[in-house]
Amino acid sequence: MNVYDGQRIASMLRGRGYTQTDNYADADIIILNTCAVRAKATDKVFSALGRIRAEKKPDALMGIVGCVARESGADAFRRAPELNFVLGPQSYHKLPEILENPDARLFNIDLGGLEKFDEMPQMDASPVVAYIPIQEGCNHCCTYCIVPYTRGREISRPFDDVMRDTVHAANTGAIEICFLGQNVNGYKYTDEKGQTYRLSDLIRATAKLDTIKRIRFTSSYPTEMTDDLIDMFRTEPKLLPFLNMPIQSGSPNVLTKMNRPYTLDLYIDIVDKLKSARPDVQISSDFIVGFPGESDDDFNQTLEIARRIKYINSFSFKYSPRPHTAAALMPNQIPEKIKSARLYELDALLNEIQREFNESCVGRELECLCDGADKTGKYTIYRTPYMQTCIVHIPTDAAPQIAKIKITAANKASLRGEIIGASEL
Repeated sequence: MNVYDGQRIASMLRGRGYTQTDNYADADIIILNTCAVRAKATDKVFSALGRIRAEKKPDALMGIVGCVARESGADAFRRAPELNFVLGPQSYHKLPEILENPDARLFNIDLGGLEKFDEMPQMDASPVVAYIPIQEGCNHCCTYCIVPYTRGREISRPFDDVMRDTVHAANTGAIEICFLGQNVNGYKYTDEKGQTYRLSDLIRATAKLDTIKRIRFTSSYPTEMTDDLIDMFRTEPKLLPFLNMPIQSGSPNVLTKMNRPYTLDLYIDIVDKLKSARPDVQISSDFIVGFPGESDDDFNQTLEIARRIKYINSFSFKYSPRPHTAAALMPNQIPEKIKSARLYELDALLNEIQREFNESCVGRELECLCDGADKTGKYTIYRTPYMQTCIVHIPTDAAPQIAKIKITAANKASLRGEIIGASEL
């Protein structure tokens, strides 16, 4: 979501005559697009502001947008007096106001509706991978999560508006569409005629666009994985066989404390249905270790579910108390030393599972999307249908955007491969 927001802000500024620079000292306006999901992320924002202040031009405008702006509110000006503007995640479309009156401080962290999607101009060109938000906010109110406070309650965008953005992306360079939402598979919009649309309808309509070759979505909530959506993995070949479906913990006790209202049996049943619909589908997940009151047995159950599902790529974090959340006030907060040890053990297991899956891909032929040059500039990175990094020894200017690649080697982090044919766009 933050990548999308950053792209739209940059496009808006280019439309006003700005060009982008990576050098703070050259910039006339500096914007930090922020995430508040963990305390460490928030701390990094204000640490970065201190470094930037020392490098920027005296008259350069500087501000923060996104979830830290919403979380910190007016206190952001106290912590960083040099800020010119603080805009919440649903208010960044108001940025032109500060450009028109640079001497005024702009502060807006209101949780609006979908105005930013209507007021921001369309991007002049789309990246190859186009992120299309289909809803904002979340209604699940997990006890550890700050999203309902920073992004608000769940609102689904009108179907026609989403498809307008999708068609525009397809017409201006996109090959892959990634639908976004804090609870993306909870998308549900009913129009004035009483027609109700779900995520499966968006996928079906998008698949009809000739220039779009790959479709995916993130991030999913288990109880919203409806049968019509599962069936799309059976019937729509453009839908990638890869799904992020966070479980957070393998302990029923911890899931209850997290306010994650699903059982392990339900979660496993969903995975089984997905595998039945498309046998080659693979799952990734999110995990939180060290949640308040998590026992050794609770943690061992998390290890067990990871072994059972065999997540091919996951994100795991130590529990981080966040303001405005119920879990921050719970008793039996886990010591940092124990959280670190549990994270280390879980990561070791997840890394081994990822390595095993990567190695199982050696010898396979996969249709992959070009993701640009590697850090050396000598080789090209492709993304497999499972979002793995595949490095091909070919200069990027000679690399087709979609290619069939034979996987020749693998490790935990990436694959190596050779192009055996280019796919038609």
